[in-house]
Amino acid sequence: MAGLLPVTEAEIRFLRALRDSKIRFLLVGLSAAALQGAIVVTQDIDLWFEDLNDPRMAEALRKIGAAYVPPFDLNPPMFVGAGAELFDIVIRMDGLKSFAQEYKSCVDVKLGPLRLKALSLDRILASKRASNRPKDRLVLKLLRDTAAVPSKLRKSTRSRRKV
Repeated sequence: MAGLLPVTEAEIRFLRALRDSKIRFLLVGLSAAALQGAIVVTQDIDLWFEDLNDPRMAEALRKIGAAYVPPFDLNPPMFVGAGAELFDIVIRMDGLKSFAQEYKSCVDVKLGPLRLKALSLDRILASKRASNRPKDRLVLKLLRDTAAVPSKLRKSTRSRRKV
């Protein structure tokens, strides 16, 4: 278990390969909220990329035995291969600014041995409100309540929960 999200060594290698290749991406959605102290359950980790066509992406993925599959027919874009199964590719974020603008105000989160960039709780809330899907409406109050707790206190609560 890496922090509060159960990730495998292969998944950590996947994220490390992206980060070390200087590919700009953000953790978004409920997994990013969980890493900031929200007590939520999610089945995947959503990643939002600045440029899915960045040539460094294919090279980084090849090194770890994974690949990017672009969207086709009714299939969304996806990663396949070693450690890639947990990750969903987000191609747009409702209610937010451009990736570059959101990246400027992102937060650092710890996932296992890695420090990664994540969308802040207030921006996750903005996106969930804008998407207005039933499953997003269900978590709005919890995300608002979590965002109202000072970051320092959320961090100390996470540390106590890991024990």
